[in-house]
Amino acid sequence: MATHVYINGANLDRSSRDLGFLIDHEKFCVWLKQKYGAKNIYYFIGYVKKYDNLYRDLRRAGFKLIFKETVQNHKGEIKGNCDAELVVQSISDFYENRTSLFVLITGDGDFRCLVDFLILKKSDVTILIPNRKKFSTLLKRSKGSLTFLEDHYHKFNIKSPDADSSA
Repeated sequence: MATHVYINGANLDRSSRDLGFLIDHEKFCVWLKQKYGAKNIYYFIGYVKKYDNLYRDLRRAGFKLIFKETVQNHKGEIKGNCDAELVVQSISDFYENRTSLFVLITGDGDFRCLVDFLILKKSDVTILIPNRKKFSTLLKRSKGSLTFLEDHYHKFNIKSPDADSSA
């Protein structure tokens, strides 16, 4: 059975940027397919019209985008948390027997219950943590296999023209 990957897009983007990395999405998609045998790679993200070019590029790279309608709060911040969409898609894939091999890319402890459920149901669950210094203790306590994605960013990082060559 093929592996399905579920990416918490906001968490991945924020975490990789905090560490100074910009992800080359095409290389990242290839890496996920090679490393994990990924068949479907879902990227959960809040929809904001001005980022249509990014969405086009993500699709071209091979991601299946699942959007959450966004809202603006009283401070002008855009909110589009996609946790429920990720859980519904993964549970749907489980119950419709599309996969029992799950890779979750997140550091958010809200997904602990999903991980626990899938493991209880004898699924194989790998959690790729985007930033080892900023992830939930709840994920540490899960029985999912934890891997730190930051150890691999160099494989699919966009090289900045002003980056220090000694880094």
